[in-house]
Amino acid sequence: MDWSFLIRNKQSLNVTTDSRKVTPGCVFVALKGEHFDGNAFVEQAREAGAEYVISGENALAELQDLARAWRRELGLPILGITGTNGKTTTKELCAAVLKTKYNLYYTQGNLNNQLGVPLTLLSITRAHEMAIVEMGASHPGDIQELVEIAEPNCGLITNVGKAHLQGFGSFEGVQKTKAELYDYLRAHGGYCFRNMDNPYLAKMAGDLKTIGYTTGTMPEGTHLVGGYNAENVSAAICVGKHFGISEQAALEAIRAYVPSNNRSQLMQTDKNTVVVDAYNANPTSMTAAIEAFDRSPITIHQSPKPKAYILGAMRELGDYSHLEHQNIVNMLLERKADKVMLVGEEYKQTTAPYPVFDDVEALCEHLQKEPLSGYTILLKGSRSNQLEKVIPLL
Repeated sequence: MDWSFLIRNKQSLNVTTDSRKVTPGCVFVALKGEHFDGNAFVEQAREAGAEYVISGENALAELQDLARAWRRELGLPILGITGTNGKTTTKELCAAVLKTKYNLYYTQGNLNNQLGVPLTLLSITRAHEMAIVEMGASHPGDIQELVEIAEPNCGLITNVGKAHLQGFGSFEGVQKTKAELYDYLRAHGGYCFRNMDNPYLAKMAGDLKTIGYTTGTMPEGTHLVGGYNAENVSAAICVGKHFGISEQAALEAIRAYVPSNNRSQLMQTDKNTVVVDAYNANPTSMTAAIEAFDRSPITIHQSPKPKAYILGAMRELGDYSHLEHQNIVNMLLERKADKVMLVGEEYKQTTAPYPVFDDVEALCEHLQKEPLSGYTILLKGSRSNQLEKVIPLL
């Protein structure tokens, strides 16, 4: 569809999928889901002053088409970021660095899917000089669909690991899907930023033009917890250098960044020291979090308190679920942890000699009766576990 009638001479677009947020001159997109139907509010949106309404069975596809048209109209450089682990943190760090020089727009929160990516693109204005678009995937073809909407000029895959195996089918399926970002860039004369220490990424990139960085080590003075963030920091410094930002300026921006999204956060409560990484979990990130927690100066030097692990189940693993949860239990057994609390039915199928709670509510009830005090705690689990509800009790 030719969207020029809607985007011509516009400095910005105001697009909403919520009829309650319709304002004069905006675009209302009437999406239909399992428990809602925006088409029922079309007339209400028009009466509220919507300039244009996208409705019907193809509303999402039309929204994506509009986003692509607006992206082409703006023509600014876009960095696409995906990966199994660390993509949101890497996006945030890259944004912190690039904002020191450019008027930047970047994915807010976790708007990285088939709806979130077009909404991100439509939030960019003519005043912005560049953008970062985060892209998530849980099935083959997801990244291909997103890059064809966002049309990035350059890209960064943080890593590939065991996640969404139920949707991807295998680790090879994960690699193939994430590589769809590289495939697009190769076909359109783009380039990538790549961790040269990662053999999987090297194989996936092939002959794609590459700007390389190494995993490196965590610099002192950041607010990030976990050695696994070293490669995320290195990526952000590399991106900054390419776009004319010195390493020193990049490091200053990274040190000033304070995570606030339940990812790699360090919290000091009245009773405990808590490492909160409770937004996402898969076998790769769970293993990395446990290992980093064990090696962290927080648990070795700064706070040599007894250690407690509060871990939620990992979801969407399909036939691999039992094996991967047992692997986590085995890791904990090897560490002879002072205290372990597990949340989720998946752990009940393992040989875990630890208390397993059906859900976070059951865990909260237990902690109210038997509170933890004087511990250094790792809080890690999939978003669906809602482990953040535990934080006030720690």
